[in-house]
Amino acid sequence: MNPAEPQPRRYRLPRKARLRKTDEFQQVYKGGQRAGDGHLLVFAAPNTLGWTRVGVSVSRKHGKAVRRNRLKRLLREAFRLSQHELPSGLDLILIPRQCEQPRLIDYQRSLKRLAWRLARRIRRRQAASAQNSTEPS
Repeated sequence: MNPAEPQPRRYRLPRKARLRKTDEFQQVYKGGQRAGDGHLLVFAAPNTLGWTRVGVSVSRKHGKAVRRNRLKRLLREAFRLSQHELPSGLDLILIPRQCEQPRLIDYQRSLKRLAWRLARRIRRRQAASAQNSTEPS
């Protein structure tokens, strides 16, 4: 491959891009923002890693294990395909809403829209807190 050519995007979902531990999930739930639409509820919190990580939570309200696992696979796939279009430096938890037949494209659109909305909200909050901390008391 010619070094002058742009590198192709890698659409892998490595282990480092996933929230795996209970403590990581709790940190996002406690210290983050949330936004939702008809397909997804997304919790987001900033991280210092420089890349975005994702966790998936599907409750038993969605049905038996087969259906829940299918939803998890769809959500991870939506993240994997959209990860290069999402803001970096966030930890995201994706929770599907109850709907009849969720499609991958619906989850992708919701994920992109909600992740950017939450990133703006988090950045505004960080800027406000930084400004408040620099003001003389």
